[in-house]
Amino acid sequence: MNRTLLACFILTCNAVPAVAADPPTYWQDVRPIFRKHCTVCHSERKLAEVELSAGLAIDKPDLIKKGSQGGKVPVLVAGKPDESLLATLLTSKDKKRAMPLDADPLSDADIATIRKWIAAGAPDGTMPKDDDTSTVANPTRPVRKLDVTFATKAVFPKTASLPGAIDVTLPVGPLSPVAAVAFSPDGKLLASGIYGRVTIWDLSTAKPTKFLTNVLGAVNDLKFSPDGKLLAVAGGQPSARGDLRLFDTTEWKLVHSLGGHLDTVSGVAFSPDGAKIVSASFDKTVRLWDVKTAKVLHTFTGHSDFVYAVAFGPGGEWYATASKDRTGRLIDATTGKSRLTFSGMEQEVLAVAVRADGQVATSGYETQVSWWDPKTAERLKRTPGPGIAVHELAFNAKETVLAVAGGDGSVRFFDPKTGTAQKVVQVGSAAFAVALDPEGKRCASGGADGTVKLWDVADARLLVTLWSGSGDNWLSLTPEGYAAGAEATLAKAAWKVGGKPVADAKLLAPFADPVQVGKAAQGQKLTDPVWK
Repeated sequence: MNRTLLACFILTCNAVPAVAADPPTYWQDVRPIFRKHCTVCHSERKLAEVELSAGLAIDKPDLIKKGSQGGKVPVLVAGKPDESLLATLLTSKDKKRAMPLDADPLSDADIATIRKWIAAGAPDGTMPKDDDTSTVANPTRPVRKLDVTFATKAVFPKTASLPGAIDVTLPVGPLSPVAAVAFSPDGKLLASGIYGRVTIWDLSTAKPTKFLTNVLGAVNDLKFSPDGKLLAVAGGQPSARGDLRLFDTTEWKLVHSLGGHLDTVSGVAFSPDGAKIVSASFDKTVRLWDVKTAKVLHTFTGHSDFVYAVAFGPGGEWYATASKDRTGRLIDATTGKSRLTFSGMEQEVLAVAVRADGQVATSGYETQVSWWDPKTAERLKRTPGPGIAVHELAFNAKETVLAVAGGDGSVRFFDPKTGTAQKVVQVGSAAFAVALDPEGKRCASGGADGTVKLWDVADARLLVTLWSGSGDNWLSLTPEGYAAGAEATLAKAAWKVGGKPVADAKLLAPFADPVQVGKAAQGQKLTDPVWK
C-alpha cells in the first residue's frame, strides 16, 4: 500500500485523553489526537491530493470507516484492532511500514486509546456543538476577500486625462507571507513557498509550471540540489511536527518524506556533492540525512534553543548553524560533533551562509553581518546591516554577491570579498527570504506582503512582481504595467488610477503582453507601453 498512508495521523504526540469508565469515542477521545497532528493532511479537502493524504480522511468518523482510496483500502475493522491498519501500523516491526515513518513511535497511552476505541466498535460519541472540523466552505457564510493592490509606475497617455500611476487590485487578501525562495542551479526556475504551497516559476515566461500542495503546513525554506534534480521543502507544524520533503524536478513527484523532527524545520542545505542534506529545527536539533536512502546519519543536540538556519562548508566536511541561543556552531559532518562555537552575540542568530573559502557569515537580531574564521571561530569583521532583523543571507554560486534580507523591508547587496554594502532595494514589507541566481544578476525576495519580487542586482531595479494564490490563481506584473496571469485571476483584476477603476479596454490593451513579462523575468530592460 502507499507508504504515505496515515503519515500525518501517526505523529509523535503527548496528548493523553482523560481516563473514563466508558469506552473511548471518536469525538471525545480520539479526535483530539487526530486534530492536533494529522488533519492538515488527512482531511476531506485533501482527498484529491493523493500524494499527501493517500486518499484517506480522518476528520470525520464516517470518512475513517469508508477507508482509503475511495474505500479500496479499509483501515478500520470495528471491534478488531489487530485487523485494522489504523492500529497495526503503529506497532509494526517492519521499518518500511511502521508508522510514523522515520520518526519516534506514538506513546503507549495513545496507542492504547486508539486500540480501545476500535475494540469498542469505533463509537462516534457526541459531536461538539461548536465543532469546526468541516473542511467544506459553508455556503451560507461566504468568506469576504480583502482587496490587495499591486503597484506599477505606469501612467496613461496625457490624452486619457487620467494622471497618476496605475495600480492593479485583486480581491485575494489577506496574503500568506512568502518565507522561502530558491533559484534552480541553471537559473531557469524559481521556487517560492507560502503556507501549504510551493510554486515553481518558469523564468523564461514568468509563468508557474507547477503548484506543489502536498506539503505539510508552513514552508520555511527551499533548496535545489546542486545538480538541480531535487527540490527540498522544509517546514511543518509548529510544536507538533517538522517536515522535510524531497521532490524530483522532472515530474515533481515526492521522492522522500524525511520525518523525525518534533517541531517545524526552519532551514535546510544540501552538501556540495548533493549526497547529504542537513536540516535545522525549532526542536533544538540538527539532523544530517543520506539523500539516497533518506536515513538519518546523525543528530546534533548541542544547541539549547531553536536552530534557525544551516549551511554546508565548501568541501562538505562540516556545516554551520544559527540558533536562538545566540550562537552559531561548526559541526563535523562525519562525527556529528561540534568543532567550534561562534559566540559573543547578544541577540538571536537567525541566518548563516558560507563562502567558498570557508569563511562563515552570520546575522540576526544583531543586524550587522559577522564574518568568522572557520578554523579558529575568531570574528574577523562586522558589516553594518539593515535597521531591524536579518532573516536570511545568500551567496550566488559564483560568489559575486551576498544578499541580505532585512526585517526593515530592505534587501542589501554586499561585496562578499570586502563585506561592504553596494546596493539597497526597498521591497515594501519585511523581507523574510532572499535568493540569487547563479550569475548574481537577479535576486528574488519574499516577504510579509505575500509576493515575490525579482530584482536586477546591478541596477537595484525591480524586474517583476510574482504572486501565486489558491487554486491556479497567479499574477506576474512589471513596473511598466505589463501583466500576465491566470484567466480567472485577470478576470477579477481591477485597473485603477487614484483609486478609481479604469474600464476602457483600449487604454488597458497595451498592458496585456505576456512576452514583455517574460523578458522582464529574464532581466531584460523594457520600454514603456505604446498606445495607438
